[in-house]
Amino acid sequence: MLTEKGPRVLEYNARFGDPETQVVLPRMKNDIVDVFEACVDGTLDKIELEFEDNAAVCVVLASAGYPEHYEKGYKITGFENFKDKDGFYAFHAGSRFDQEGNIVTNGGRVLGVTAKGKTLKEARENAYKATQWIRFGNKYMRNDIGKAIDEI
Repeated sequence: MLTEKGPRVLEYNARFGDPETQVVLPRMKNDIVDVFEACVDGTLDKIELEFEDNAAVCVVLASAGYPEHYEKGYKITGFENFKDKDGFYAFHAGSRFDQEGNIVTNGGRVLGVTAKGKTLKEARENAYKATQWIRFGNKYMRNDIGKAIDEI
């Protein structure tokens, strides 16, 4: 949060499964392996992180009933719609392969559908468009993600 005393951090999520990370990584110009190696080698201070001058929005596709009670095992389809589409990503969270090799739901937060755009509004529009490419039984998503963008 930006305050009169400067920025204040309430919470910082940096796990790769977090939607907060799923909007940062697609915009990063650096090779993430180089960053990991610098962390291991203790040379992270020599890495200058570079990011694209654009925006990204992530919409989580969840199982209906999440976080309380939800069913698992629904086949997920539509990943082929992401092929050859630059700036669109489907990050797996609560999914797995079944015995037949199908990708199925296996958790409450199933996928993080992320899209980039020149502006936040364009990124939001792209992300919601991409959520329609994915199908599975009991699919649920919030429709208010990025709503505050209109107020900026």
